[in-house]
Amino acid sequence: MTKKVRAFRWQSCKRKLANLIFLLICLYAHNGSAQNNFIWNLPSWVPTPIVPADNLMSVAKVDLGRRLFYEKNLSINKTMSCGTCHQQEKAFTDGKRVAIGATREKHSKNTPTLTNVAYSAILTWSDPNARRLEDHPLTPLFGVDPVEMGMNGQGLRIVEFLESDPVYNMSFRTSFSESKVKVSIKNVAKSLAAFQRTLVSFSSPYDQYRYSEDESAISTSAKNGEKLFFSERLNCFQCHQALFFTDSYSYSGLPFEEIAFHNTGLYNLSGNGGYPVTNTGLHKHTGRSDDMGRFRTPSLRNIALTAPYMHDGSIDTLDEVLEFYSRGGRKIEKGALAGDGARNPFKSSFVRGFLLSPTEKREVVSFLKSLTDTSFVQEPGYSLPR
Repeated sequence: MTKKVRAFRWQSCKRKLANLIFLLICLYAHNGSAQNNFIWNLPSWVPTPIVPADNLMSVAKVDLGRRLFYEKNLSINKTMSCGTCHQQEKAFTDGKRVAIGATREKHSKNTPTLTNVAYSAILTWSDPNARRLEDHPLTPLFGVDPVEMGMNGQGLRIVEFLESDPVYNMSFRTSFSESKVKVSIKNVAKSLAAFQRTLVSFSSPYDQYRYSEDESAISTSAKNGEKLFFSERLNCFQCHQALFFTDSYSYSGLPFEEIAFHNTGLYNLSGNGGYPVTNTGLHKHTGRSDDMGRFRTPSLRNIALTAPYMHDGSIDTLDEVLEFYSRGGRKIEKGALAGDGARNPFKSSFVRGFLLSPTEKREVVSFLKSLTDTSFVQEPGYSLPR
């Protein structure tokens, strides 16, 4: 028997074993007591995510969502899945300047991380209506502007595929035993939402240092960088607030959602505050001139893994991001995007500019790198099912 045949058979055995385990999970979860059997494995200092009453968590539902997350049959040409743009090793981003859909259409925005998406009060860069994980999967699946998965008008095709697959069929019946219609687009979205809620990241070296009081967890350089980051001199903490390192978040027990959008001075077209027409931020949704260029603050957790940066992926490195903020906005000397972002009339008052020595710059970058949670990007329960 050749090595190639043995390898093929081994891979086939692994797939069958994975399907068997999945079916056993479904059978276990089929009794009513197991329908809400998911246990959050969170540190004591981390609040519990909000879980809607119409989509309670269960082990079977999360596992179904994980399989759907990596299912390429959910795209028009079977070439991509959610996991194509949200890659675990890149903290569920894709490393591209802007996202590219199944039909190879380039998008106008950088793929946002799914790190701690369960705590996100806003799910996109600038749409104030994108608030609920159970609704959001419909946009990449069926959206046409831009095309992501390219399945507009193909809902029946999705349902027929899932119904015809015995493993998926059993899982939907187990995960949604209370639903009159088990296999549905609505339940696809609920399953994806349940899985994405589990993508929590609170085990970085910085967490070990700050919350577990392990002085050796981060370097002296990173400790100095933390002091600079949370200083009024740099003012980073105003928008990137611990413990989520963003100012748009929600969680169980919080009396209100924290939601904020900011113009950081990335552009200033023609000197009147303009942004590229495909990326006007909150302004696109409100029509208000003072919302021009305002975007949601991304979390800085795992930031070292999610380059390039900004809503349009137009800054390549953390060093360059620091240069941008230290100047108080970006200056583009020539071309269609020329303008001095530091003088943008709609720029946030938090972006004031600052001076950093080369040593201080290295310290801030060291601190940002200490927010990398390697256990998150290596967690088998988040990866492609084998």
